[in-house]
Amino acid sequence: MIARFLFLAAIALLSGAPALAATSILGSWLTDDHKAIVRIAQCGPHLCGRIANILDKAPNVPAVDVNNPDPGLKSRKLVGLPILIGFRDGGEAWTGGRAYDPKSGKSYRSILKRNPDGSLKVSGCVLFICQSRRWTPAR
Repeated sequence: MIARFLFLAAIALLSGAPALAATSILGSWLTDDHKAIVRIAQCGPHLCGRIANILDKAPNVPAVDVNNPDPGLKSRKLVGLPILIGFRDGGEAWTGGRAYDPKSGKSYRSILKRNPDGSLKVSGCVLFICQSRRWTPAR
């Protein structure tokens, strides 16, 4: 009787509702300021995002990572630069990653979440203060 109960309990647990999975965010995204396109792709077990194109062609816009605090990285080209690193499926959002801002040279704990309208909410946090940006799919 106990064996039968345990067997039925195991079946009930295994047939329960599937775990939530974050909505896919793979693809190309136009940043909120419309100055760059970031391509998000699978990077090993995580997701990452690299600058695919700089749209701001003004003469004072740097082509390299001049604001990086590490002198050895200041000469890296912005196109191809990883700015979203280490994101994993957190159920409703992509979590556990960091976002690098080449304008400030700073890196932030970050969360990525697909909005119902198809845009991408990119949130960066320092301690408990967070700011969000809205990226749109690049065409």
